Amino acid sequence: MASDPNVLVIVLAGGEGKRLQPLTADRAKPAVPFAGTYRMIDFALSNFANAGYRKIVVLTQYKSHSLDRHITQTWRFSAMLDDYVTPVPAQMRRGPYWFQGSADAIYQNLNLIHDERPDIVCVFGADHIYRMDPRQMVAEHLDHSAGVTVAAIPVPIHEAREFGVIEAADDGRIIDFHEKVAHPPTMPGDDTRCLASMGNYVFDTDTLIDIVTPPSDGDGRHPYTDLGGDVIPALTASGDARVYDFSKNVVPGQDERERGYWRDVGTLDAFFHANMDLVAPHPVFNLYNDRWPVYTSRRALPPAKVSRGSGGEPPYVDDSLLCQGSILSGGHVERSIIGPGCYVDHDAHVTDSIIFPGTVIGPGARVHRCIVDKNVVVPEWTRLGLEPEQDMAHFTVSDEGVVVLPKDYDFSSR
Repeated sequence: MASDPNVLVIVLAGGEGKRLQPLTADRAKPAVPFAGTYRMIDFALSNFANAGYRKIVVLTQYKSHSLDRHITQTWRFSAMLDDYVTPVPAQMRRGPYWFQGSADAIYQNLNLIHDERPDIVCVFGADHIYRMDPRQMVAEHLDHSAGVTVAAIPVPIHEAREFGVIEAADDGRIIDFHEKVAHPPTMPGDDTRCLASMGNYVFDTDTLIDIVTPPSDGDGRHPYTDLGGDVIPALTASGDARVYDFSKNVVPGQDERERGYWRDVGTLDAFFHANMDLVAPHPVFNLYNDRWPVYTSRRALPPAKVSRGSGGEPPYVDDSLLCQGSILSGGHVERSIIGPGCYVDHDAHVTDSIIFPGTVIGPGARVHRCIVDKNVVVPEWTRLGLEPEQDMAHFTVSDEGVVVLPKDYDFSSR
Protein backbone atom coordinates (compact mmCIF):
# COMPACT_ATOMS: atom_id res chain seq x y z
CA MET A 1 0.00 0.00 0.00
CA ALA A 2 1.24 3.49 -0.81
CA SER A 3 2.46 5.63 2.09
CA ASP A 4 -0.29 8.11 1.24
CA PRO A 5 -3.40 5.89 1.06
CA ASN A 6 -6.47 6.48 -1.04
CA VAL A 7 -9.16 7.30 1.54
CA LEU A 8 -12.92 7.35 1.00
CA VAL A 9 -15.04 9.02 3.67
CA ILE A 10 -18.57 7.83 4.41
CA VAL A 11 -20.52 10.14 6.70
CA LEU A 12 -23.61 8.55 8.24
CA ALA A 13 -26.33 11.21 8.29
CA GLY A 14 -29.57 9.25 8.15
CA GLY A 15 -30.46 9.33 11.83
CA GLU A 16 -33.95 10.35 12.89
CA GLY A 17 -32.90 12.13 16.08
CA LYS A 18 -36.06 11.36 18.05
CA ARG A 19 -34.60 12.66 21.31
CA LEU A 20 -34.11 16.10 19.72
CA GLN A 21 -37.78 16.59 18.89
CA PRO A 22 -39.18 19.11 18.00
CA LEU A 23 -35.92 20.34 16.44
CA THR A 24 -35.94 17.26 14.18
CA ALA A 25 -39.64 17.36 13.34
CA ASP A 26 -38.90 18.92 9.96
CA ARG A 27 -35.21 18.11 9.38
CA ALA A 28 -32.59 15.41 9.78
CA LYS A 29 -30.56 15.61 12.97
CA PRO A 30 -27.28 16.54 11.20
CA ALA A 31 -29.08 19.54 9.63
CA VAL A 32 -30.05 21.07 12.98
CA PRO A 33 -28.49 24.55 13.34
CA PHE A 34 -25.67 24.83 15.87
CA ALA A 35 -23.90 27.90 17.27
CA GLY A 36 -26.19 30.08 15.20
CA THR A 37 -24.21 29.93 11.97
CA TYR A 38 -23.48 26.23 11.45
CA ARG A 39 -25.26 22.94 10.90
CA MET A 40 -24.17 19.96 12.98
CA ILE A 41 -22.75 18.13 9.97
CA ASP A 42 -20.33 20.99 9.28
CA PHE A 43 -18.05 19.88 12.11
CA ALA A 44 -17.41 16.38 10.75
CA LEU A 45 -17.07 17.62 7.17
CA SER A 46 -14.69 20.40 8.23
CA ASN A 47 -12.38 17.91 9.93
CA PHE A 48 -12.03 15.95 6.70
CA ALA A 49 -11.70 19.07 4.55
CA ASN A 50 -8.90 20.40 6.76
CA ALA A 51 -7.16 17.01 6.71
CA GLY A 52 -7.25 16.82 2.91
CA TYR A 53 -9.62 13.81 2.77
CA ARG A 54 -12.00 15.22 0.19
CA LYS A 55 -13.72 12.25 -1.37
CA ILE A 56 -16.80 12.26 0.84
CA VAL A 57 -20.22 10.66 0.50
CA VAL A 58 -22.98 11.53 2.96
CA LEU A 59 -25.60 8.82 3.41
CA THR A 60 -28.98 10.42 4.12
CA GLN A 61 -32.46 9.07 4.72
CA TYR A 62 -34.74 10.78 7.27
CA LYS A 63 -36.31 14.12 6.18
CA SER A 64 -33.15 14.96 4.31
CA HIS A 65 -34.20 17.86 2.08
CA SER A 66 -32.63 20.69 4.10
CA LEU A 67 -29.54 18.57 4.73
CA ASP A 68 -29.17 17.69 1.03
CA ARG A 69 -29.62 21.34 0.08
CA HIS A 70 -27.06 22.51 2.64
CA ILE A 71 -24.47 20.03 1.39
CA THR A 72 -25.14 20.80 -2.26
CA GLN A 73 -25.02 24.58 -1.84
CA THR A 74 -22.18 24.74 0.69
CA TRP A 75 -19.79 21.84 0.30
CA ARG A 76 -18.20 22.26 -3.11
CA PHE A 77 -14.63 21.15 -3.76
CA SER A 78 -12.61 21.44 -6.95
CA ALA A 79 -13.82 19.01 -9.60
CA MET A 80 -10.46 19.53 -11.32
CA LEU A 81 -8.81 17.70 -8.41
CA ASP A 82 -11.50 14.98 -8.38
CA ASP A 83 -12.65 16.04 -4.92
CA TYR A 84 -16.29 15.93 -3.90
CA VAL A 85 -18.87 15.94 -1.14
CA THR A 86 -22.10 14.40 -2.30
CA PRO A 87 -25.32 13.45 -0.49
CA VAL A 88 -26.53 9.93 -1.27
CA PRO A 89 -30.17 9.26 -0.34
CA ALA A 90 -31.49 5.79 0.35
CA GLN A 91 -31.97 4.19 -3.08
CA MET A 92 -33.21 0.67 -2.24
CA ARG A 93 -30.48 -0.85 -4.39
CA ARG A 94 -30.64 -4.16 -2.51
CA GLY A 95 -34.40 -4.51 -2.23
CA PRO A 96 -37.62 -2.68 -1.39
CA TYR A 97 -36.62 -1.49 2.08
CA TRP A 98 -34.93 1.51 3.66
CA PHE A 99 -31.68 1.37 5.64
CA GLN A 100 -32.11 -1.09 8.50
CA GLY A 101 -29.11 0.32 10.35
CA SER A 102 -25.68 1.85 9.78
CA ALA A 103 -24.09 -1.38 8.51
CA ASP A 104 -27.01 -2.02 6.18
CA ALA A 105 -26.68 1.56 4.87
CA ILE A 106 -23.10 0.79 3.84
CA TYR A 107 -24.08 -2.56 2.33
CA GLN A 108 -26.78 -0.89 0.24
CA ASN A 109 -24.16 1.55 -1.04
CA LEU A 110 -21.22 -0.75 -1.69
CA ASN A 111 -21.24 0.53 -5.27
CA LEU A 112 -19.70 3.76 -3.94
CA ILE A 113 -16.76 1.83 -2.50
CA HIS A 114 -16.33 -0.32 -5.60
CA ASP A 115 -16.33 2.78 -7.81
CA GLU A 116 -13.70 4.61 -5.74
CA ARG A 117 -11.56 1.54 -4.90
CA PRO A 118 -10.05 3.08 -1.74
CA ASP A 119 -7.39 1.55 0.50
CA ILE A 120 -9.13 2.85 3.61
CA VAL A 121 -12.74 3.79 4.39
CA CYS A 122 -13.45 6.27 7.18
CA VAL A 123 -17.00 5.83 8.49
CA PHE A 124 -17.92 8.74 10.75
CA GLY A 125 -21.07 10.10 12.32
CA ALA A 126 -22.52 13.46 11.27
CA ASP A 127 -23.88 14.87 14.50
CA HIS A 128 -21.10 15.38 17.03
CA ILE A 129 -19.28 18.59 17.97
CA TYR A 130 -15.50 18.27 18.01
CA ARG A 131 -12.23 18.91 16.18
CA MET A 132 -10.12 16.01 15.01
CA ASP A 133 -7.32 15.38 12.55
CA PRO A 134 -8.39 12.02 11.04
CA ARG A 135 -4.99 11.56 9.38
CA GLN A 136 -3.52 10.61 12.75
CA MET A 137 -6.16 7.94 13.30
CA VAL A 138 -5.62 6.56 9.79
CA ALA A 139 -1.84 6.46 10.35
CA GLU A 140 -2.24 4.48 13.57
CA HIS A 141 -4.70 2.14 11.85
CA LEU A 142 -2.16 1.43 9.09
CA ASP A 143 0.71 1.00 11.55
CA HIS A 144 -1.12 -1.88 13.23
CA SER A 145 -2.73 -3.46 10.13
CA ALA A 146 -6.09 -3.55 11.87
CA GLY A 147 -9.39 -4.54 10.29
CA VAL A 148 -11.09 -1.64 12.06
CA THR A 149 -9.94 1.10 14.41
CA VAL A 150 -12.51 2.70 16.72
CA ALA A 151 -12.08 6.21 18.11
CA ALA A 152 -12.83 6.36 21.82
CA ILE A 153 -12.98 8.83 24.69
CA PRO A 154 -13.64 8.48 28.44
CA VAL A 155 -17.14 9.50 29.58
CA PRO A 156 -18.76 9.57 33.04
CA ILE A 157 -20.35 6.25 33.97
CA HIS A 158 -23.85 7.77 34.19
CA GLU A 159 -23.59 8.76 30.50
CA ALA A 160 -21.96 5.57 29.27
CA ARG A 161 -25.12 3.52 28.86
CA GLU A 162 -25.95 5.72 25.82
CA PHE A 163 -22.75 4.63 24.03
CA GLY A 164 -20.85 1.59 22.91
CA VAL A 165 -18.33 0.88 25.68
CA ILE A 166 -14.91 -0.59 24.95
CA GLU A 167 -12.70 -2.91 26.97
CA ALA A 168 -9.19 -2.77 25.56
CA ALA A 169 -5.89 -4.55 26.20
CA ASP A 170 -2.74 -2.58 26.94
CA ASP A 171 -1.63 -2.96 23.31
CA GLY A 172 -4.81 -1.26 22.02
CA ARG A 173 -6.60 -4.40 20.89
CA ILE A 174 -10.32 -4.34 21.73
CA ILE A 175 -11.15 -7.39 23.82
CA ASP A 176 -14.86 -6.68 24.38
CA PHE A 177 -17.45 -4.22 23.10
CA HIS A 178 -20.73 -3.45 24.87
CA GLU A 179 -23.34 -1.52 22.86
CA LYS A 180 -25.56 0.64 25.09
CA VAL A 181 -25.80 -1.72 28.05
CA ALA A 182 -27.39 -0.84 31.38
CA HIS A 183 -24.27 -1.57 33.45
CA PRO A 184 -21.18 -0.84 31.33
CA PRO A 185 -17.72 -1.81 32.58
CA THR A 186 -15.54 1.01 33.84
CA MET A 187 -11.95 1.81 32.88
CA PRO A 188 -9.15 0.01 34.72
CA GLY A 189 -8.23 2.00 37.82
CA ASP A 190 -11.12 4.46 37.35
CA ASP A 191 -14.55 3.32 38.51
CA THR A 192 -16.15 6.69 37.61
CA ARG A 193 -15.63 6.57 33.84
CA CYS A 194 -16.04 4.25 30.87
CA LEU A 195 -14.20 4.17 27.55
CA ALA A 196 -16.89 5.10 25.02
CA SER A 197 -16.91 4.69 21.27
CA MET A 198 -17.31 8.00 19.43
CA GLY A 199 -19.01 6.28 16.48
CA ASN A 200 -16.00 7.07 14.27
CA TYR A 201 -14.37 4.12 12.50
CA VAL A 202 -11.45 3.56 10.15
CA PHE A 203 -11.83 0.34 8.15
CA ASP A 204 -9.58 -1.68 5.94
CA THR A 205 -11.66 -1.71 2.76
CA ASP A 206 -11.75 -5.47 2.30
CA THR A 207 -12.69 -5.97 5.95
CA LEU A 208 -15.60 -3.55 5.65
CA ILE A 209 -16.92 -5.09 2.42
CA ASP A 210 -16.68 -8.62 3.82
CA ILE A 211 -18.37 -7.87 7.13
CA VAL A 212 -21.39 -6.01 5.70
CA THR A 213 -22.01 -8.43 2.81
CA PRO A 214 -24.58 -11.15 3.61
CA PRO A 215 -23.54 -14.81 3.36
CA SER A 216 -24.11 -16.21 -0.13
CA ASP A 217 -26.20 -19.08 1.25
CA GLY A 218 -28.69 -16.81 3.04
CA ASP A 219 -31.82 -14.91 2.00
CA GLY A 220 -29.94 -11.77 1.00
CA ARG A 221 -30.48 -10.09 4.36
CA HIS A 222 -27.51 -9.74 6.68
CA PRO A 223 -27.71 -10.46 10.43
CA TYR A 224 -25.32 -7.52 10.87
CA THR A 225 -27.41 -4.36 10.39
CA ASP A 226 -25.68 -1.94 12.77
CA LEU A 227 -22.01 -1.01 13.10
CA GLY A 228 -21.95 -0.52 16.86
CA GLY A 229 -24.41 -3.27 17.71
CA ASP A 230 -23.21 -5.96 15.28
CA VAL A 231 -20.11 -5.23 13.21
CA ILE A 232 -17.71 -3.98 15.88
CA PRO A 233 -18.55 -6.84 18.30
CA ALA A 234 -18.02 -9.34 15.45
CA LEU A 235 -14.63 -7.87 14.53
CA THR A 236 -13.73 -7.72 18.20
CA ALA A 237 -14.46 -11.44 18.52
CA SER A 238 -12.21 -12.17 15.52
CA GLY A 239 -9.36 -10.08 16.94
CA ASP A 240 -9.50 -7.47 14.15
CA ALA A 241 -10.57 -4.40 16.16
CA ARG A 242 -8.36 -1.79 17.80
CA VAL A 243 -9.04 1.37 19.79
CA TYR A 244 -7.78 4.86 18.98
CA ASP A 245 -7.32 7.26 21.90
CA PHE A 246 -8.94 10.50 20.72
CA SER A 247 -7.41 12.45 23.60
CA LYS A 248 -3.97 12.23 21.97
CA ASN A 249 -5.16 13.69 18.66
CA VAL A 250 -3.35 16.98 17.99
CA VAL A 251 -5.09 19.70 15.95
CA PRO A 252 -3.26 22.85 14.75
CA GLY A 253 -4.20 25.94 16.75
CA GLN A 254 -5.88 23.95 19.50
CA ASP A 255 -4.89 24.53 23.13
CA GLU A 256 -4.68 21.89 25.83
CA ARG A 257 -8.07 22.81 27.29
CA GLU A 258 -9.81 21.88 24.06
CA ARG A 259 -7.91 18.68 23.34
CA GLY A 260 -10.27 15.75 23.75
CA TYR A 261 -13.39 17.96 23.53
CA TRP A 262 -16.24 15.94 22.01
CA ARG A 263 -19.94 16.40 22.56
CA ASP A 264 -22.69 14.02 21.59
CA VAL A 265 -25.71 16.31 21.19
CA GLY A 266 -28.32 13.58 21.04
CA THR A 267 -30.68 15.07 23.62
CA LEU A 268 -32.16 18.54 24.05
CA ASP A 269 -30.17 19.14 27.24
CA ALA A 270 -26.90 17.97 25.65
CA PHE A 271 -27.60 20.22 22.66
CA PHE A 272 -28.32 23.16 24.96
CA HIS A 273 -25.16 22.68 27.04
CA ALA A 274 -22.91 22.26 23.97
CA ASN A 275 -24.18 25.59 22.62
CA MET A 276 -23.78 27.24 26.01
CA ASP A 277 -20.14 26.06 26.08
CA LEU A 278 -19.51 28.59 23.31
CA VAL A 279 -20.65 31.72 25.15
CA ALA A 280 -18.36 31.35 28.15
CA PRO A 281 -15.75 34.13 28.53
CA HIS A 282 -13.02 31.58 27.74
CA PRO A 283 -14.86 28.77 25.94
CA VAL A 284 -13.31 25.32 25.99
CA PHE A 285 -14.26 24.86 22.31
CA ASN A 286 -12.79 27.64 20.20
CA LEU A 287 -14.78 28.59 17.10
CA TYR A 288 -12.11 31.16 16.21
CA ASN A 289 -9.27 28.74 15.42
CA ASP A 290 -8.34 29.86 11.90
CA ARG A 291 -5.74 27.09 11.57
CA TRP A 292 -8.48 24.43 11.65
CA PRO A 293 -11.67 26.34 10.75
CA VAL A 294 -15.23 25.08 10.82
CA TYR A 295 -16.71 25.73 7.38
CA THR A 296 -20.32 26.45 6.52
CA SER A 297 -22.46 28.48 4.13
CA ARG A 298 -21.98 32.23 4.22
CA ARG A 299 -25.14 34.00 3.22
CA ALA A 300 -25.01 37.55 1.85
CA LEU A 301 -26.11 39.13 5.12
CA PRO A 302 -24.93 42.43 6.62
CA PRO A 303 -22.96 42.60 9.87
CA ALA A 304 -24.76 42.21 13.18
CA LYS A 305 -26.12 45.53 14.45
CA VAL A 306 -26.42 46.68 18.06
CA SER A 307 -28.30 49.96 18.52
CA ARG A 308 -30.71 51.85 20.70
CA GLY A 309 -34.39 51.10 20.29
CA SER A 310 -36.87 53.36 18.52
CA GLY A 311 -37.56 55.16 21.79
CA GLY A 312 -33.87 55.51 22.72
CA GLU A 313 -33.77 52.33 24.85
CA PRO A 314 -30.11 51.31 25.37
CA PRO A 315 -29.02 47.81 24.27
CA TYR A 316 -27.10 45.39 26.49
CA VAL A 317 -25.04 42.39 25.38
CA ASP A 318 -22.86 40.12 27.51
CA ASP A 319 -21.29 36.68 26.91
CA SER A 320 -23.26 36.11 23.69
CA LEU A 321 -22.86 35.32 20.00
CA LEU A 322 -24.61 37.64 17.54
CA CYS A 323 -24.63 36.16 14.04
CA GLN A 324 -24.57 38.02 10.75
CA GLY A 325 -27.72 39.88 9.83
CA SER A 326 -29.02 39.99 13.40
CA ILE A 327 -30.27 43.25 14.91
CA LEU A 328 -30.41 44.09 18.60
CA SER A 329 -32.54 47.21 18.85
CA GLY A 330 -32.58 48.32 22.47
CA GLY A 331 -32.90 44.76 23.77
CA HIS A 332 -31.01 42.84 26.44
CA VAL A 333 -29.07 39.69 25.45
CA GLU A 334 -27.06 37.73 27.97
CA ARG A 335 -25.38 34.30 27.70
CA SER A 336 -27.26 33.58 24.48
CA ILE A 337 -26.81 32.79 20.80
CA ILE A 338 -28.72 34.99 18.36
CA GLY A 339 -28.89 33.33 14.93
CA PRO A 340 -28.56 34.94 11.50
CA GLY A 341 -31.31 37.37 10.55
CA CYS A 342 -32.86 37.56 14.02
CA TYR A 343 -34.36 40.72 15.53
CA VAL A 344 -34.50 41.50 19.25
CA ASP A 345 -36.72 44.50 19.89
CA HIS A 346 -36.53 47.14 22.63
CA ASP A 347 -36.91 46.09 26.27
CA ALA A 348 -36.88 42.39 25.31
CA HIS A 349 -34.67 40.19 27.52
CA VAL A 350 -33.08 37.06 26.06
CA THR A 351 -31.04 35.15 28.65
CA ASP A 352 -29.39 31.71 28.54
CA SER A 353 -31.14 30.93 25.26
CA ILE A 354 -30.51 29.76 21.69
CA ILE A 355 -32.41 31.65 19.01
CA PHE A 356 -32.46 30.03 15.57
CA PRO A 357 -32.29 32.05 12.31
CA GLY A 358 -35.10 34.37 11.24
CA THR A 359 -36.73 34.71 14.66
CA VAL A 360 -38.21 37.96 16.02
CA ILE A 361 -38.33 38.68 19.75
CA GLY A 362 -41.01 41.32 20.32
CA PRO A 363 -40.80 44.38 22.59
CA GLY A 364 -40.68 43.60 26.28
CA ALA A 365 -40.66 39.82 25.80
CA ARG A 366 -38.81 37.63 28.30
CA VAL A 367 -37.06 34.54 26.94
CA HIS A 368 -35.06 32.52 29.47
CA ARG A 369 -33.46 29.07 29.02
CA CYS A 370 -35.19 28.49 25.72
CA ILE A 371 -34.39 27.07 22.31
CA VAL A 372 -36.48 28.92 19.72
CA ASP A 373 -36.47 27.30 16.27
CA LYS A 374 -36.52 29.19 12.97
CA ASN A 375 -38.97 31.88 11.90
CA VAL A 376 -40.87 32.27 15.16
CA VAL A 377 -42.35 35.67 16.06
CA VAL A 378 -42.48 35.99 19.85
CA PRO A 379 -45.19 38.59 20.64
CA GLU A 380 -44.52 41.60 22.83
CA TRP A 381 -44.46 41.00 26.59
CA THR A 382 -44.56 37.21 26.16
CA ARG A 383 -42.90 35.24 28.97
CA LEU A 384 -41.07 32.04 28.04
CA GLY A 385 -39.05 29.86 30.40
CA LEU A 386 -40.29 31.67 33.49
CA GLU A 387 -43.67 30.05 34.13
CA PRO A 388 -43.17 26.25 34.11
CA GLU A 389 -46.84 25.24 34.10
CA GLN A 390 -47.63 27.50 31.16
CA ASP A 391 -44.54 26.36 29.28
CA MET A 392 -45.34 22.67 29.74
CA ALA A 393 -48.90 23.20 28.59
CA HIS A 394 -47.83 24.54 25.21
CA PHE A 395 -44.24 23.46 24.47
CA THR A 396 -41.71 20.67 24.78
CA VAL A 397 -39.71 21.05 28.01
CA SER A 398 -36.48 19.09 28.49
CA ASP A 399 -35.58 17.07 31.58
CA GLU A 400 -33.58 20.05 32.87
CA GLY A 401 -36.32 22.56 32.15
CA VAL A 402 -35.21 24.01 28.81
CA VAL A 403 -38.26 25.21 26.83
CA VAL A 404 -38.23 24.38 23.11
CA LEU A 405 -40.38 26.20 20.55
CA PRO A 406 -40.83 24.42 17.21
CA LYS A 407 -40.09 25.91 13.81
CA ASP A 408 -42.69 28.42 12.54
CA TYR A 409 -44.64 28.27 15.80
CA ASP A 410 -47.76 30.49 15.68
CA PHE A 411 -48.62 32.05 19.06
CA SER A 412 -52.17 32.76 17.89
CA SER A 413 -52.82 28.99 18.08
CA ARG A 414 -52.37 28.91 21.87
